[in-house]
Formats: sequence, structure tokens, C-alpha cells
Amino acid sequence: MVRSLLVMAASLVMMAASARGAVKSEVWGTAPGMDAVSSGPRKSEVPVKLFTLSSANLRVQVTEFGARIVSVQAPDRQGRMADVVLGYSDLAQYVSDPKDYFGAVVGRYGNRIANGTFTIDGVTYHVPLNNNGNALHGGTHGFSSKVWHGRAEGSSAVVLTLVSEDGDMGFPGKLTVHVRYSLSGRELRIDYSAETTKATVVNLTNHSYFNLAGEGSGTVLGQQIRIDADRFTPVNERLIPKGDLAPVDGTPFDFRELTPIGRRIDAADAQLRIAGGYDHNYVLDRRKAGLQEAAFAVDPESGRTLTVLTTQPGVQFYSGNFLNGSVKGFSGKPYDKHDGFCLETQHFPDSPNHPGFPSTLLRPGKIMHSTTVFVFGVK
Repeated sequence: MVRSLLVMAASLVMMAASARGAVKSEVWGTAPGMDAVSSGPRKSEVPVKLFTLSSANLRVQVTEFGARIVSVQAPDRQGRMADVVLGYSDLAQYVSDPKDYFGAVVGRYGNRIANGTFTIDGVTYHVPLNNNGNALHGGTHGFSSKVWHGRAEGSSAVVLTLVSEDGDMGFPGKLTVHVRYSLSGRELRIDYSAETTKATVVNLTNHSYFNLAGEGSGTVLGQQIRIDADRFTPVNERLIPKGDLAPVDGTPFDFRELTPIGRRIDAADAQLRIAGGYDHNYVLDRRKAGLQEAAFAVDPESGRTLTVLTTQPGVQFYSGNFLNGSVKGFSGKPYDKHDGFCLETQHFPDSPNHPGFPSTLLRPGKIMHSTTVFVFGVK
């Protein structure tokens, strides 16, 4: 009875916000950091806003802390609403959790850089190590832990801006980044752009964990996924790509047909053993420039579906292997191993050290653009 009333209340809030045709903004709390659009002295605490976007189908919340997706409420085939991303109910939990990256925009370089080292034009740069001898998601204080500057744009979009100074986490160049979230019907679109004052490397993605049965409902191993990729990048013991593009055919990594996530996750396979499940970059079968489908997922029980479209060359499929029950989400339930999955659209991990991979180099005078769209449906 209580659950039904909560679902009804959420639906009424969503419809009312949609009718108003405005983005709701509120101060959610404070977080350590400095103003993301200034180079002034570091402040101990700055206010952090929470934005709410609503359509007739979805309700999405985004925060300035890490430019994160905090919540996506979507209906099942019966019209019942549930949050389909993992996350926390208050800002303090995000601030105190530096390792799970729930919903965050990660950078300056999303995914891993081997040994935290790369070279541009004969100069070698070093990023602080924070993951098994590598730099993960931009180092020890990446974009996920910074307070961005957010503003509503029209009635259905939020733009978040971050200025990463020259030398931030060892990266060269003053990088200005804009991330625009826009909501239309069942589609949540993310547009990324960045420009720099010096040659640098950039790889931006969103690190949302999805559970289409609803956050806190348990494992996603029974949910089904399809990935539009004939190849993936095998990794070494430190989860760094070896450099080759291996065929998925005949391996547990073949998701070209809709397959339960857990069907082969325990197979006797060296790559699965290294990662404790799936944590691999898939080389998308790009047939044209622009947006195209990268992946599709469905929860057979609720009927909720997720379609991922992107302009990027790769997608990291991660099966929540390192969730360990140490944190609790909106529902108050702990997040255990495989309680969420990620589909992080991206350039390839460690690309700066693999000349054969699509380049992540950005030079002054150029603008990096990419787009990813999450479409939430029912089946």
C-alpha cells in the first residue's frame, strides 16, 4: 500500500513538473572544492545544486557535484515508476565515496591510463595513480569529485561547465568542458564538448550504473543485453588493453544477440577471471558518422528497456564486479556485486599509449564533441 502511494506521488510530481515546462533547481548541500569556472583560491565548501528535469515519461535529476545523473525514474510495462540508476539520497554520501563514481562524468581521461603516464610531442606527463598502478578516471581528484557550474537552459535542459586548469592532475592545458543534459519524452541526451589551451588528451563519459528492475532490487545477471560489436580489447592483469582487437565470436564476450548478463559470466575464461566479470571495452561496429545504436538492454520481468546510442567508437561494459555491499543506495539496501551494470560510451582505455587506437588528442583551436543518448522504453 505504501509503495503504491509512493509510486502515485512520484507520477503526480512528474506530471506536474512537465506541465509547468521548467527545470527545477535547488541547493542540495555543500561540497569541498573551488568554483568550477574560476581560478581563484580553493574554498573549503561551496554550494551544490540539484536539477530536476521532467517529461511525460521520465523524471531525471542531475547535480553539479561531478556533473552526475542522480536519478532516472522510468515506468515499467504496468506504468509503475522506479529509479533505474544506482545512487544516493543525499550529497554527503557522494562526497564520501570516491571509488564507485555513481552517475558521474569522469575525466579528464575516463577509464585507465597505464602507469598514469603518456607522452605528447616528446613531453611525458604523469597523472596520480589511483587504481592498481594506473590512473583511473582522471586520477585521485578527477572531474567526478569537482563541483561544476550548472544552469538551466530552456524548459528541458541543464548545462554544466568545468574549467580544469593547466596541470590539473598532471594533464597539460587549461581545459574548458561543457556537458549538456536534455530530456525529451523517453530520451535523455548527453552532449559533451571541450577545448584546450595546450595539446592534451580527453576522454569523457558518464558512469551511471543501471538496474532496469529498479535500484535496490538485487542482481542484474538475469537482465539481457545486446552490444553492437564484433570485437573487444582484451586486457592484462591490471585491466590495461594489450593492444589487439580480438573477435568476440566463440567467446563469453559475444553479445551480438540479446543474452542474459549472467549466462556466461562464470565461464572458465582468463579475461573474465582478471576482471571478476565484464569490465571491457567493446569496439563498436560503426557503419556511419553520427549517432548510432551501441547497445540495448531489457529486464524481462518489468519490461523496462534501455537503448544506448552514441557517436563514440567504443563502449565499456561493466557488470558491477567491484560493488561489495559496503554502500547503501536510495532504497537503504546495500549494493552487492552485480547489482548494476554500466555502458560507458568512450574512446578506448589507454589510447594515448596505443597509436593504433582512435586518438584522444585534443589541440588548441579544436573542439572535442561527442553525444550519447539513453532511451528508456518498455517491452
